[in-house]
Amino acid sequence: MKKGKLYFLGLMLLLAMSVFLVACNSDDATSPNEDKNGTNTDGSTDSATKEEASPSIPQDLVFGRGADSVSLDPGIVTDGESFKVTQNLFETLINFGEQDTTINPGLAKSWEISDDGLTYTFELQEGVKFHDGTDFNAEAIIKNINRWKAGKEEDFYYFNSMFKVEGEDIIKDVVAQGDYTAVFTLSRTQAPFLKNLAMSPFGIASPTAFEATGDKFGDQPVGTGPFKFTEWKRNDSITIEKFEDYWQEGLPKLNKVIFRSMPDNSARLNALIVGEIDLADGINPSDGKTVEGNADLQLIERPSMNIGYLGLTNTRAPFDNKLVRQAVNYAIDKQGIVDAFFEGRAEVAVNPMPSSISGYNDAITGYPYDPEKAKALLKEAGYDGKEIELWAMPVPRPYMPDGAKVAEVIQKNLEDIGMKSKIVTFEWATYLDKAKDGEADAFMLGWTGDNGDADNFIYTLLDEDNIGSNNYAYYKNDEVHDLLIKAQSETDENVRNDLYKKAQEIIHDDAPWVPLAHSTPLLGAKSGVKGFKPHPTGSDKLLNVSME
Repeated sequence: MKKGKLYFLGLMLLLAMSVFLVACNSDDATSPNEDKNGTNTDGSTDSATKEEASPSIPQDLVFGRGADSVSLDPGIVTDGESFKVTQNLFETLINFGEQDTTINPGLAKSWEISDDGLTYTFELQEGVKFHDGTDFNAEAIIKNINRWKAGKEEDFYYFNSMFKVEGEDIIKDVVAQGDYTAVFTLSRTQAPFLKNLAMSPFGIASPTAFEATGDKFGDQPVGTGPFKFTEWKRNDSITIEKFEDYWQEGLPKLNKVIFRSMPDNSARLNALIVGEIDLADGINPSDGKTVEGNADLQLIERPSMNIGYLGLTNTRAPFDNKLVRQAVNYAIDKQGIVDAFFEGRAEVAVNPMPSSISGYNDAITGYPYDPEKAKALLKEAGYDGKEIELWAMPVPRPYMPDGAKVAEVIQKNLEDIGMKSKIVTFEWATYLDKAKDGEADAFMLGWTGDNGDADNFIYTLLDEDNIGSNNYAYYKNDEVHDLLIKAQSETDENVRNDLYKKAQEIIHDDAPWVPLAHSTPLLGAKSGVKGFKPHPTGSDKLLNVSME
């Protein structure tokens, strides 16, 4: 009896020890239908196991950028820093490709075009809501179009630039056929019509919101995008958060995005290195190797579709004289600027658009660096030697990573031909407003293409219709204007290209500004930032980004 009792007690003790050991090693055990990350083979997860085995990483992204936004109303802004945010708050009828400007469905799931090219019928996504709970439907489209049409031309620049020609509205009318069909009738054919609709300025806003807030809508934006607006601390940060009722299931992956304004490129890089931010726009080309050499970071190249230039206000002396403008083109060492400030990540510009755009004229030879030729032209022009103002950009931009230093080089180039200049600058929004009003003599600026079409470069930047908006140079040439208007309505791509090539020849001779460079913009990110695909337009959608 005693032996049997001892045996029983020993067996019980052994069993208890076994249970203890199993419990101690449970973190490493896996069941037949569960992997070591706590994820079931069918894709589901056991939350308790996952938290114990691998603590989840906060899905919050801090995006460092060069400047603050001007407004968060996409219809009224023209600056890239505003579109960086609005692209994630609003959606357009048409989407561009992930990293190109091909045409894809957006808030419109399909469309049909009439044989005469004057009627576009859009079938809309169903079940989509604005952030304020308002239903997205055809009536919302009509109200947005009417808002753009009725607004002041100087306020709704993009709409009037893209959808108005010689005072005539290209979008003649929009009507609803039921809740989810919108029919656009055009007054004339427009070759880039769908590409124009895909541009960031034409994000569809909540009618309930803009009717209630009026001019203050840019401070309280409401769209259908994957993120909703939360907070704006001027010149510091903008916070947007996941929209829980977003219509695309499983998106966005991030819970929050904070856009931090950090004007100095080097300071932004340091913030990335020490972990204060997760993603940095505007990495200096000279810092590219630093990012590449850091195992905790990744260097990201944005597909190039831009131009940086020195604008010459054609209505102000001495640049109202074509010979003086040509002289400045000969005076500036463009290759030297590219070599010194772009570290091989740019090419010297010849025409007012990059060679990747259809219709680029590769038969044109750029103005060579020739100070003696420049001096001769100044003499022929009767230049009086009066000092000019040279405006230097106060913030880094994709097409101009260090405006202040490039301005110093240009100042020296001009001095070498006998043209004295004083470098001045202003706060970014003021800089743009004053340049737009024609107050500069010579000014540094640039452009990142919105839709990959030649019209968006040449017509937008240099046509007389856009003087006082994006034609900061106040350049006017009636022959160029006629060519560009014909090209807008021409549906034969070969004919369009010929028209744009002819326009570039005239512009090259008129020399309204000095094309400087087409850059490959750089971004830096933590190695754990996944799914970020920079877009050539500079307006990045963050709905597929996650933190690992």
